[in-house]
Amino acid sequence: MSTFRSIVFASVVSGFIVGLVVTVVQQFGTVPLILKAEVFEKAAETHPHDPPVAAQTAADGHDHAAHDHGDHAHGAGDHDHGAGAWEPRDGFERNAYTAAANILTAIGFALLLAGFFAVRSGATGISVSWHEGLLWGLAGFAVFTLAPGLGLPPELPGVPTAPLLSRQIWWLAAVLATSGGLALIAFRRSVPAAMSGVILLTLPHLIGAPELANIETNVPSSLTHQFVTAVTVTSLVFWTLLGGLTSAVFARFDQRA
Repeated sequence: MSTFRSIVFASVVSGFIVGLVVTVVQQFGTVPLILKAEVFEKAAETHPHDPPVAAQTAADGHDHAAHDHGDHAHGAGDHDHGAGAWEPRDGFERNAYTAAANILTAIGFALLLAGFFAVRSGATGISVSWHEGLLWGLAGFAVFTLAPGLGLPPELPGVPTAPLLSRQIWWLAAVLATSGGLALIAFRRSVPAAMSGVILLTLPHLIGAPELANIETNVPSSLTHQFVTAVTVTSLVFWTLLGGLTSAVFARFDQRA
């Protein structure tokens, strides 16, 4: 029971801190890019036959201070702007929902990491150091961001994507294959296991992610490239901070227990 309390307390503390930090990072990285892309998206919906120059003119005059869309920052999603779709009001309400979502996400992944740390320390009798926690965080970054992002990079609003279900299936397959491959390489430490791990790592990409044959959008490719970079950097901050902080806090609570 004491170990369970340590897992929960460490996850809540580290998840809360990491969620707030990532929310701040998003305001300077991904949010401005999303706001620019939404201008192109709205311009295309209003004037479907206008050239991208018109959208660029609108983007230059758009007031970015009036919006906050941090909920798009961690990956490609469907952007439903229908009249009946509820959206939080711009400003404090949207920032609060974004921060809450980031905190809950961080706590969920922290619970997963802390569970691994508990099993690891129970098997070895030694508390997991923050250095090892950092490596676990990097593994989480590779599993949940880097590997899926090679096939399904984050997409901005206004950029067409393949059907949601097919993307979700491929994303889940990439996550499972990457985690299994890394586990075989890191924990089995044998040539057959390493070869099997490499096969698992490459298999989803050999199959290929679902994609559209033709993509027509007025969102500039340079903006998309900036967004992919911003999302990747934000996720790297998320996972490295979460791994190191969760391991340090868990070790502290576990020692007290």
